[in-house]
Amino acid sequence: MRIYVGNLSYQATSDDLNELFGAYGEVSEATVVTDRDTGRSRGFGFVEMANEAEAKAAIAALDQSQHMGRTLKVNEARARREHSGGSRRGGGRGDRQGWW
Repeated sequence: MRIYVGNLSYQATSDDLNELFGAYGEVSEATVVTDRDTGRSRGFGFVEMANEAEAKAAIAALDQSQHMGRTLKVNEARARREHSGGSRRGGGRGDRQGWW
């Protein structure tokens, strides 16, 4: 089961997540998401646990708990939505009518 962990301290590492969730069972993978340009934490991450019962126990125990001075938001991760190609940025000159 893939678990979303939000409101992480910006100092939290993937190892911190692994240790935190490891108290509830085997962690397959723990990742703090970082900014592509700066390499800094974006304040959230994901944990993968193979055993669903252990994952649900971890979610129940850790949601709204304190970690490194922050109140965590922990829940089952939702599937990433696919968007219909192209850039997610809008507002280019070609989007306006009559700009020429």
